[in-house]
Amino acid sequence: MFVSRKYTVIVPVSLSIALLMAGCNENKASQCQRLIQAVNEGNSLIDKKKGQQVITSVQLSKDLQAVTKSIEDLNLKDPKLQEFQGRFAKVFRNLSQAIAKAAQALGLAKNAEASEVGREKLQKARTEIDTALTAAAKTAGKDSDKLVGDLNKYCRQPE
Repeated sequence: MFVSRKYTVIVPVSLSIALLMAGCNENKASQCQRLIQAVNEGNSLIDKKKGQQVITSVQLSKDLQAVTKSIEDLNLKDPKLQEFQGRFAKVFRNLSQAIAKAAQALGLAKNAEASEVGREKLQKARTEIDTALTAAAKTAGKDSDKLVGDLNKYCRQPE
């Protein structure tokens, strides 16, 4: 009788552990989906908050830092997806830094005095904003477009 009770407990527990382990073993498609979802979150932030206000730019920079962190924390097992993960994180990190730099320059421009020195500060700020954002946006856009295409191509391949 004692042996039968022992197996009554062991079999369901073993089965539960086996199902749990199988459920934890993510396939390529689910890993792709998680990465794509995180990247889409970052892209939608950029589309929604293309503001030129300092507060909006600072917040966008912080939001993109959070997206970068969420991409880095995905814990993907597929080596190729890990490569995509690192490259997307780099794109969002660089864009976040450029936006933060532009926001800082925009803040200086808003506080510029109505004088010759103020105009020089304003011109310097405009140059910094153009340099930081234009170069970063172009690079990030090109890199991101290529990465998205490559990621979609890879994720469509059978396992």
